[in-house]
Amino acid sequence: MATEQTPLLHSQPCAECADRDFDTQNSSKATVLGQELWTLLQFALPIFGTQTLEYSLVSASVISIGHLSTTALAGITLGTMTSNVTGFSIIQGLANALDTLLPSAWTSPQPHLVGLWSQRMTIVMFASLIPMYIAWFNAEAILLFLKQDPEVARLAALYLRWISLGLPAYAFNSISRRYFQSQGLFAVPTRIVLIVAPINILLNWFLVWGPEPFRLGFIGAPISTAISFNLISIMSIIYGVVYAPRTAWCAPSHRMFSNLGILVRLGLSGVGQTASEWWAWELMALAASLIGPIALATQSICLISASTTFQAPYALSIATAVRIGNLLGQGNAKRAAVTSTTSMLLALAIGFCSSTMFFVFRKKWAYIFNDDPEVVALVASIMPIVALFQVFDGMAGVTGGILRARGLQFLGALFNLSAYYMLGIPLGLYLAFKQHMNLHGLWLGLTVSLVYCAFAGTYVSLRTNWDLEVEKVAERVKAEERARMEEVRIAAAEAEAA
Repeated sequence: MATEQTPLLHSQPCAECADRDFDTQNSSKATVLGQELWTLLQFALPIFGTQTLEYSLVSASVISIGHLSTTALAGITLGTMTSNVTGFSIIQGLANALDTLLPSAWTSPQPHLVGLWSQRMTIVMFASLIPMYIAWFNAEAILLFLKQDPEVARLAALYLRWISLGLPAYAFNSISRRYFQSQGLFAVPTRIVLIVAPINILLNWFLVWGPEPFRLGFIGAPISTAISFNLISIMSIIYGVVYAPRTAWCAPSHRMFSNLGILVRLGLSGVGQTASEWWAWELMALAASLIGPIALATQSICLISASTTFQAPYALSIATAVRIGNLLGQGNAKRAAVTSTTSMLLALAIGFCSSTMFFVFRKKWAYIFNDDPEVVALVASIMPIVALFQVFDGMAGVTGGILRARGLQFLGALFNLSAYYMLGIPLGLYLAFKQHMNLHGLWLGLTVSLVYCAFAGTYVSLRTNWDLEVEKVAERVKAEERARMEEVRIAAAEAEAA
């Protein structure tokens, strides 16, 4: 049974690990599927907790500001959307490169490569922050150029300026979380965010609504979020230094400046795979605002609902990427194939449950958010479409995790870019504005995108040559070993010459 400590036992050669721990050939198919199902659930549940709690860090700010004024709510909404499009989505996309490299490195004969790749990603990530800071500190002029309301643009720029204090920490957290998860320490990020989330809520109240000497009003919300991001970083460093095993750590050296091209290539593809999807949903929200306030309110309710249920298959996709990566590092191709199939079956089950819930409660669902009869009626008519794409949304997410485990972020980016920008968005806009289907047309376009991604991802995943994937991982590890030996040789030659 997999636990948080299981990977610590995998320090011997890959073949020995595979023979000892994963005797796939001598087990029945049902037994192996059951074992992988249990392992994926163990991995995914704490990841789900981490994702949900991290989501609360930003949503708490929106809730606290929403009670100041309508203009303040519009300002933080625009600021949040801008930060997602120009910052956080890009960081998450770059960090997806580690989903390919860290899990397989951990179970390889050289687990210290986990630390080395993390150091390299830190360099790439912090270099990427420079254009983000330039954009954020000039946000007001950019938003005014885009014809936004002057006061709303001013507040959005103010939000970006203050939350930028937490941008480096957010980038670091995206790396440290994968550093822990690749080692099977899934509960560590969850526990850390579990501590910080209530602190974030208290900070929001204290700095936005608290006593007069400490009350900051609007800027208190982004400051609270920035402080929370930094607290997560500090706690992650403390845990990594004091409590985490040293097996994955690699002492900083000039090697951390080598092979950055691999991370840039995988990272940019990851941006195409992840950020392009974020941007598509933000674009459709903008299109909904052109239809009218009722449509925009309905769009917000449906989008929040779909985003919340997506956290489950998204957590499963991360768990799948880690599990498959670990197995590839061990040289266990057969078990990786079983994990891939199991994750897709589990995604179908999760999607079916979400779909059933949305369809059954479609007429009452809007009352959770709003009492306006027009909004309630429109939500009830849109929810069957939302229910329809739940299965496809889950499958697209999980197969995306399988692609990341294989290092195929670029292919995932092609799927998303073609699905949304060549198919779904044009179709949705055509149906909404040319065929006068309004919000129904937008959501039908998004549904077509997800159906396309789900079928394309499933097709590629089912046709994977897992033996070849094992060979790719082994070659990557050997290349790192050759580079290390060359450095040792050069250092010895220099010492002898001296």
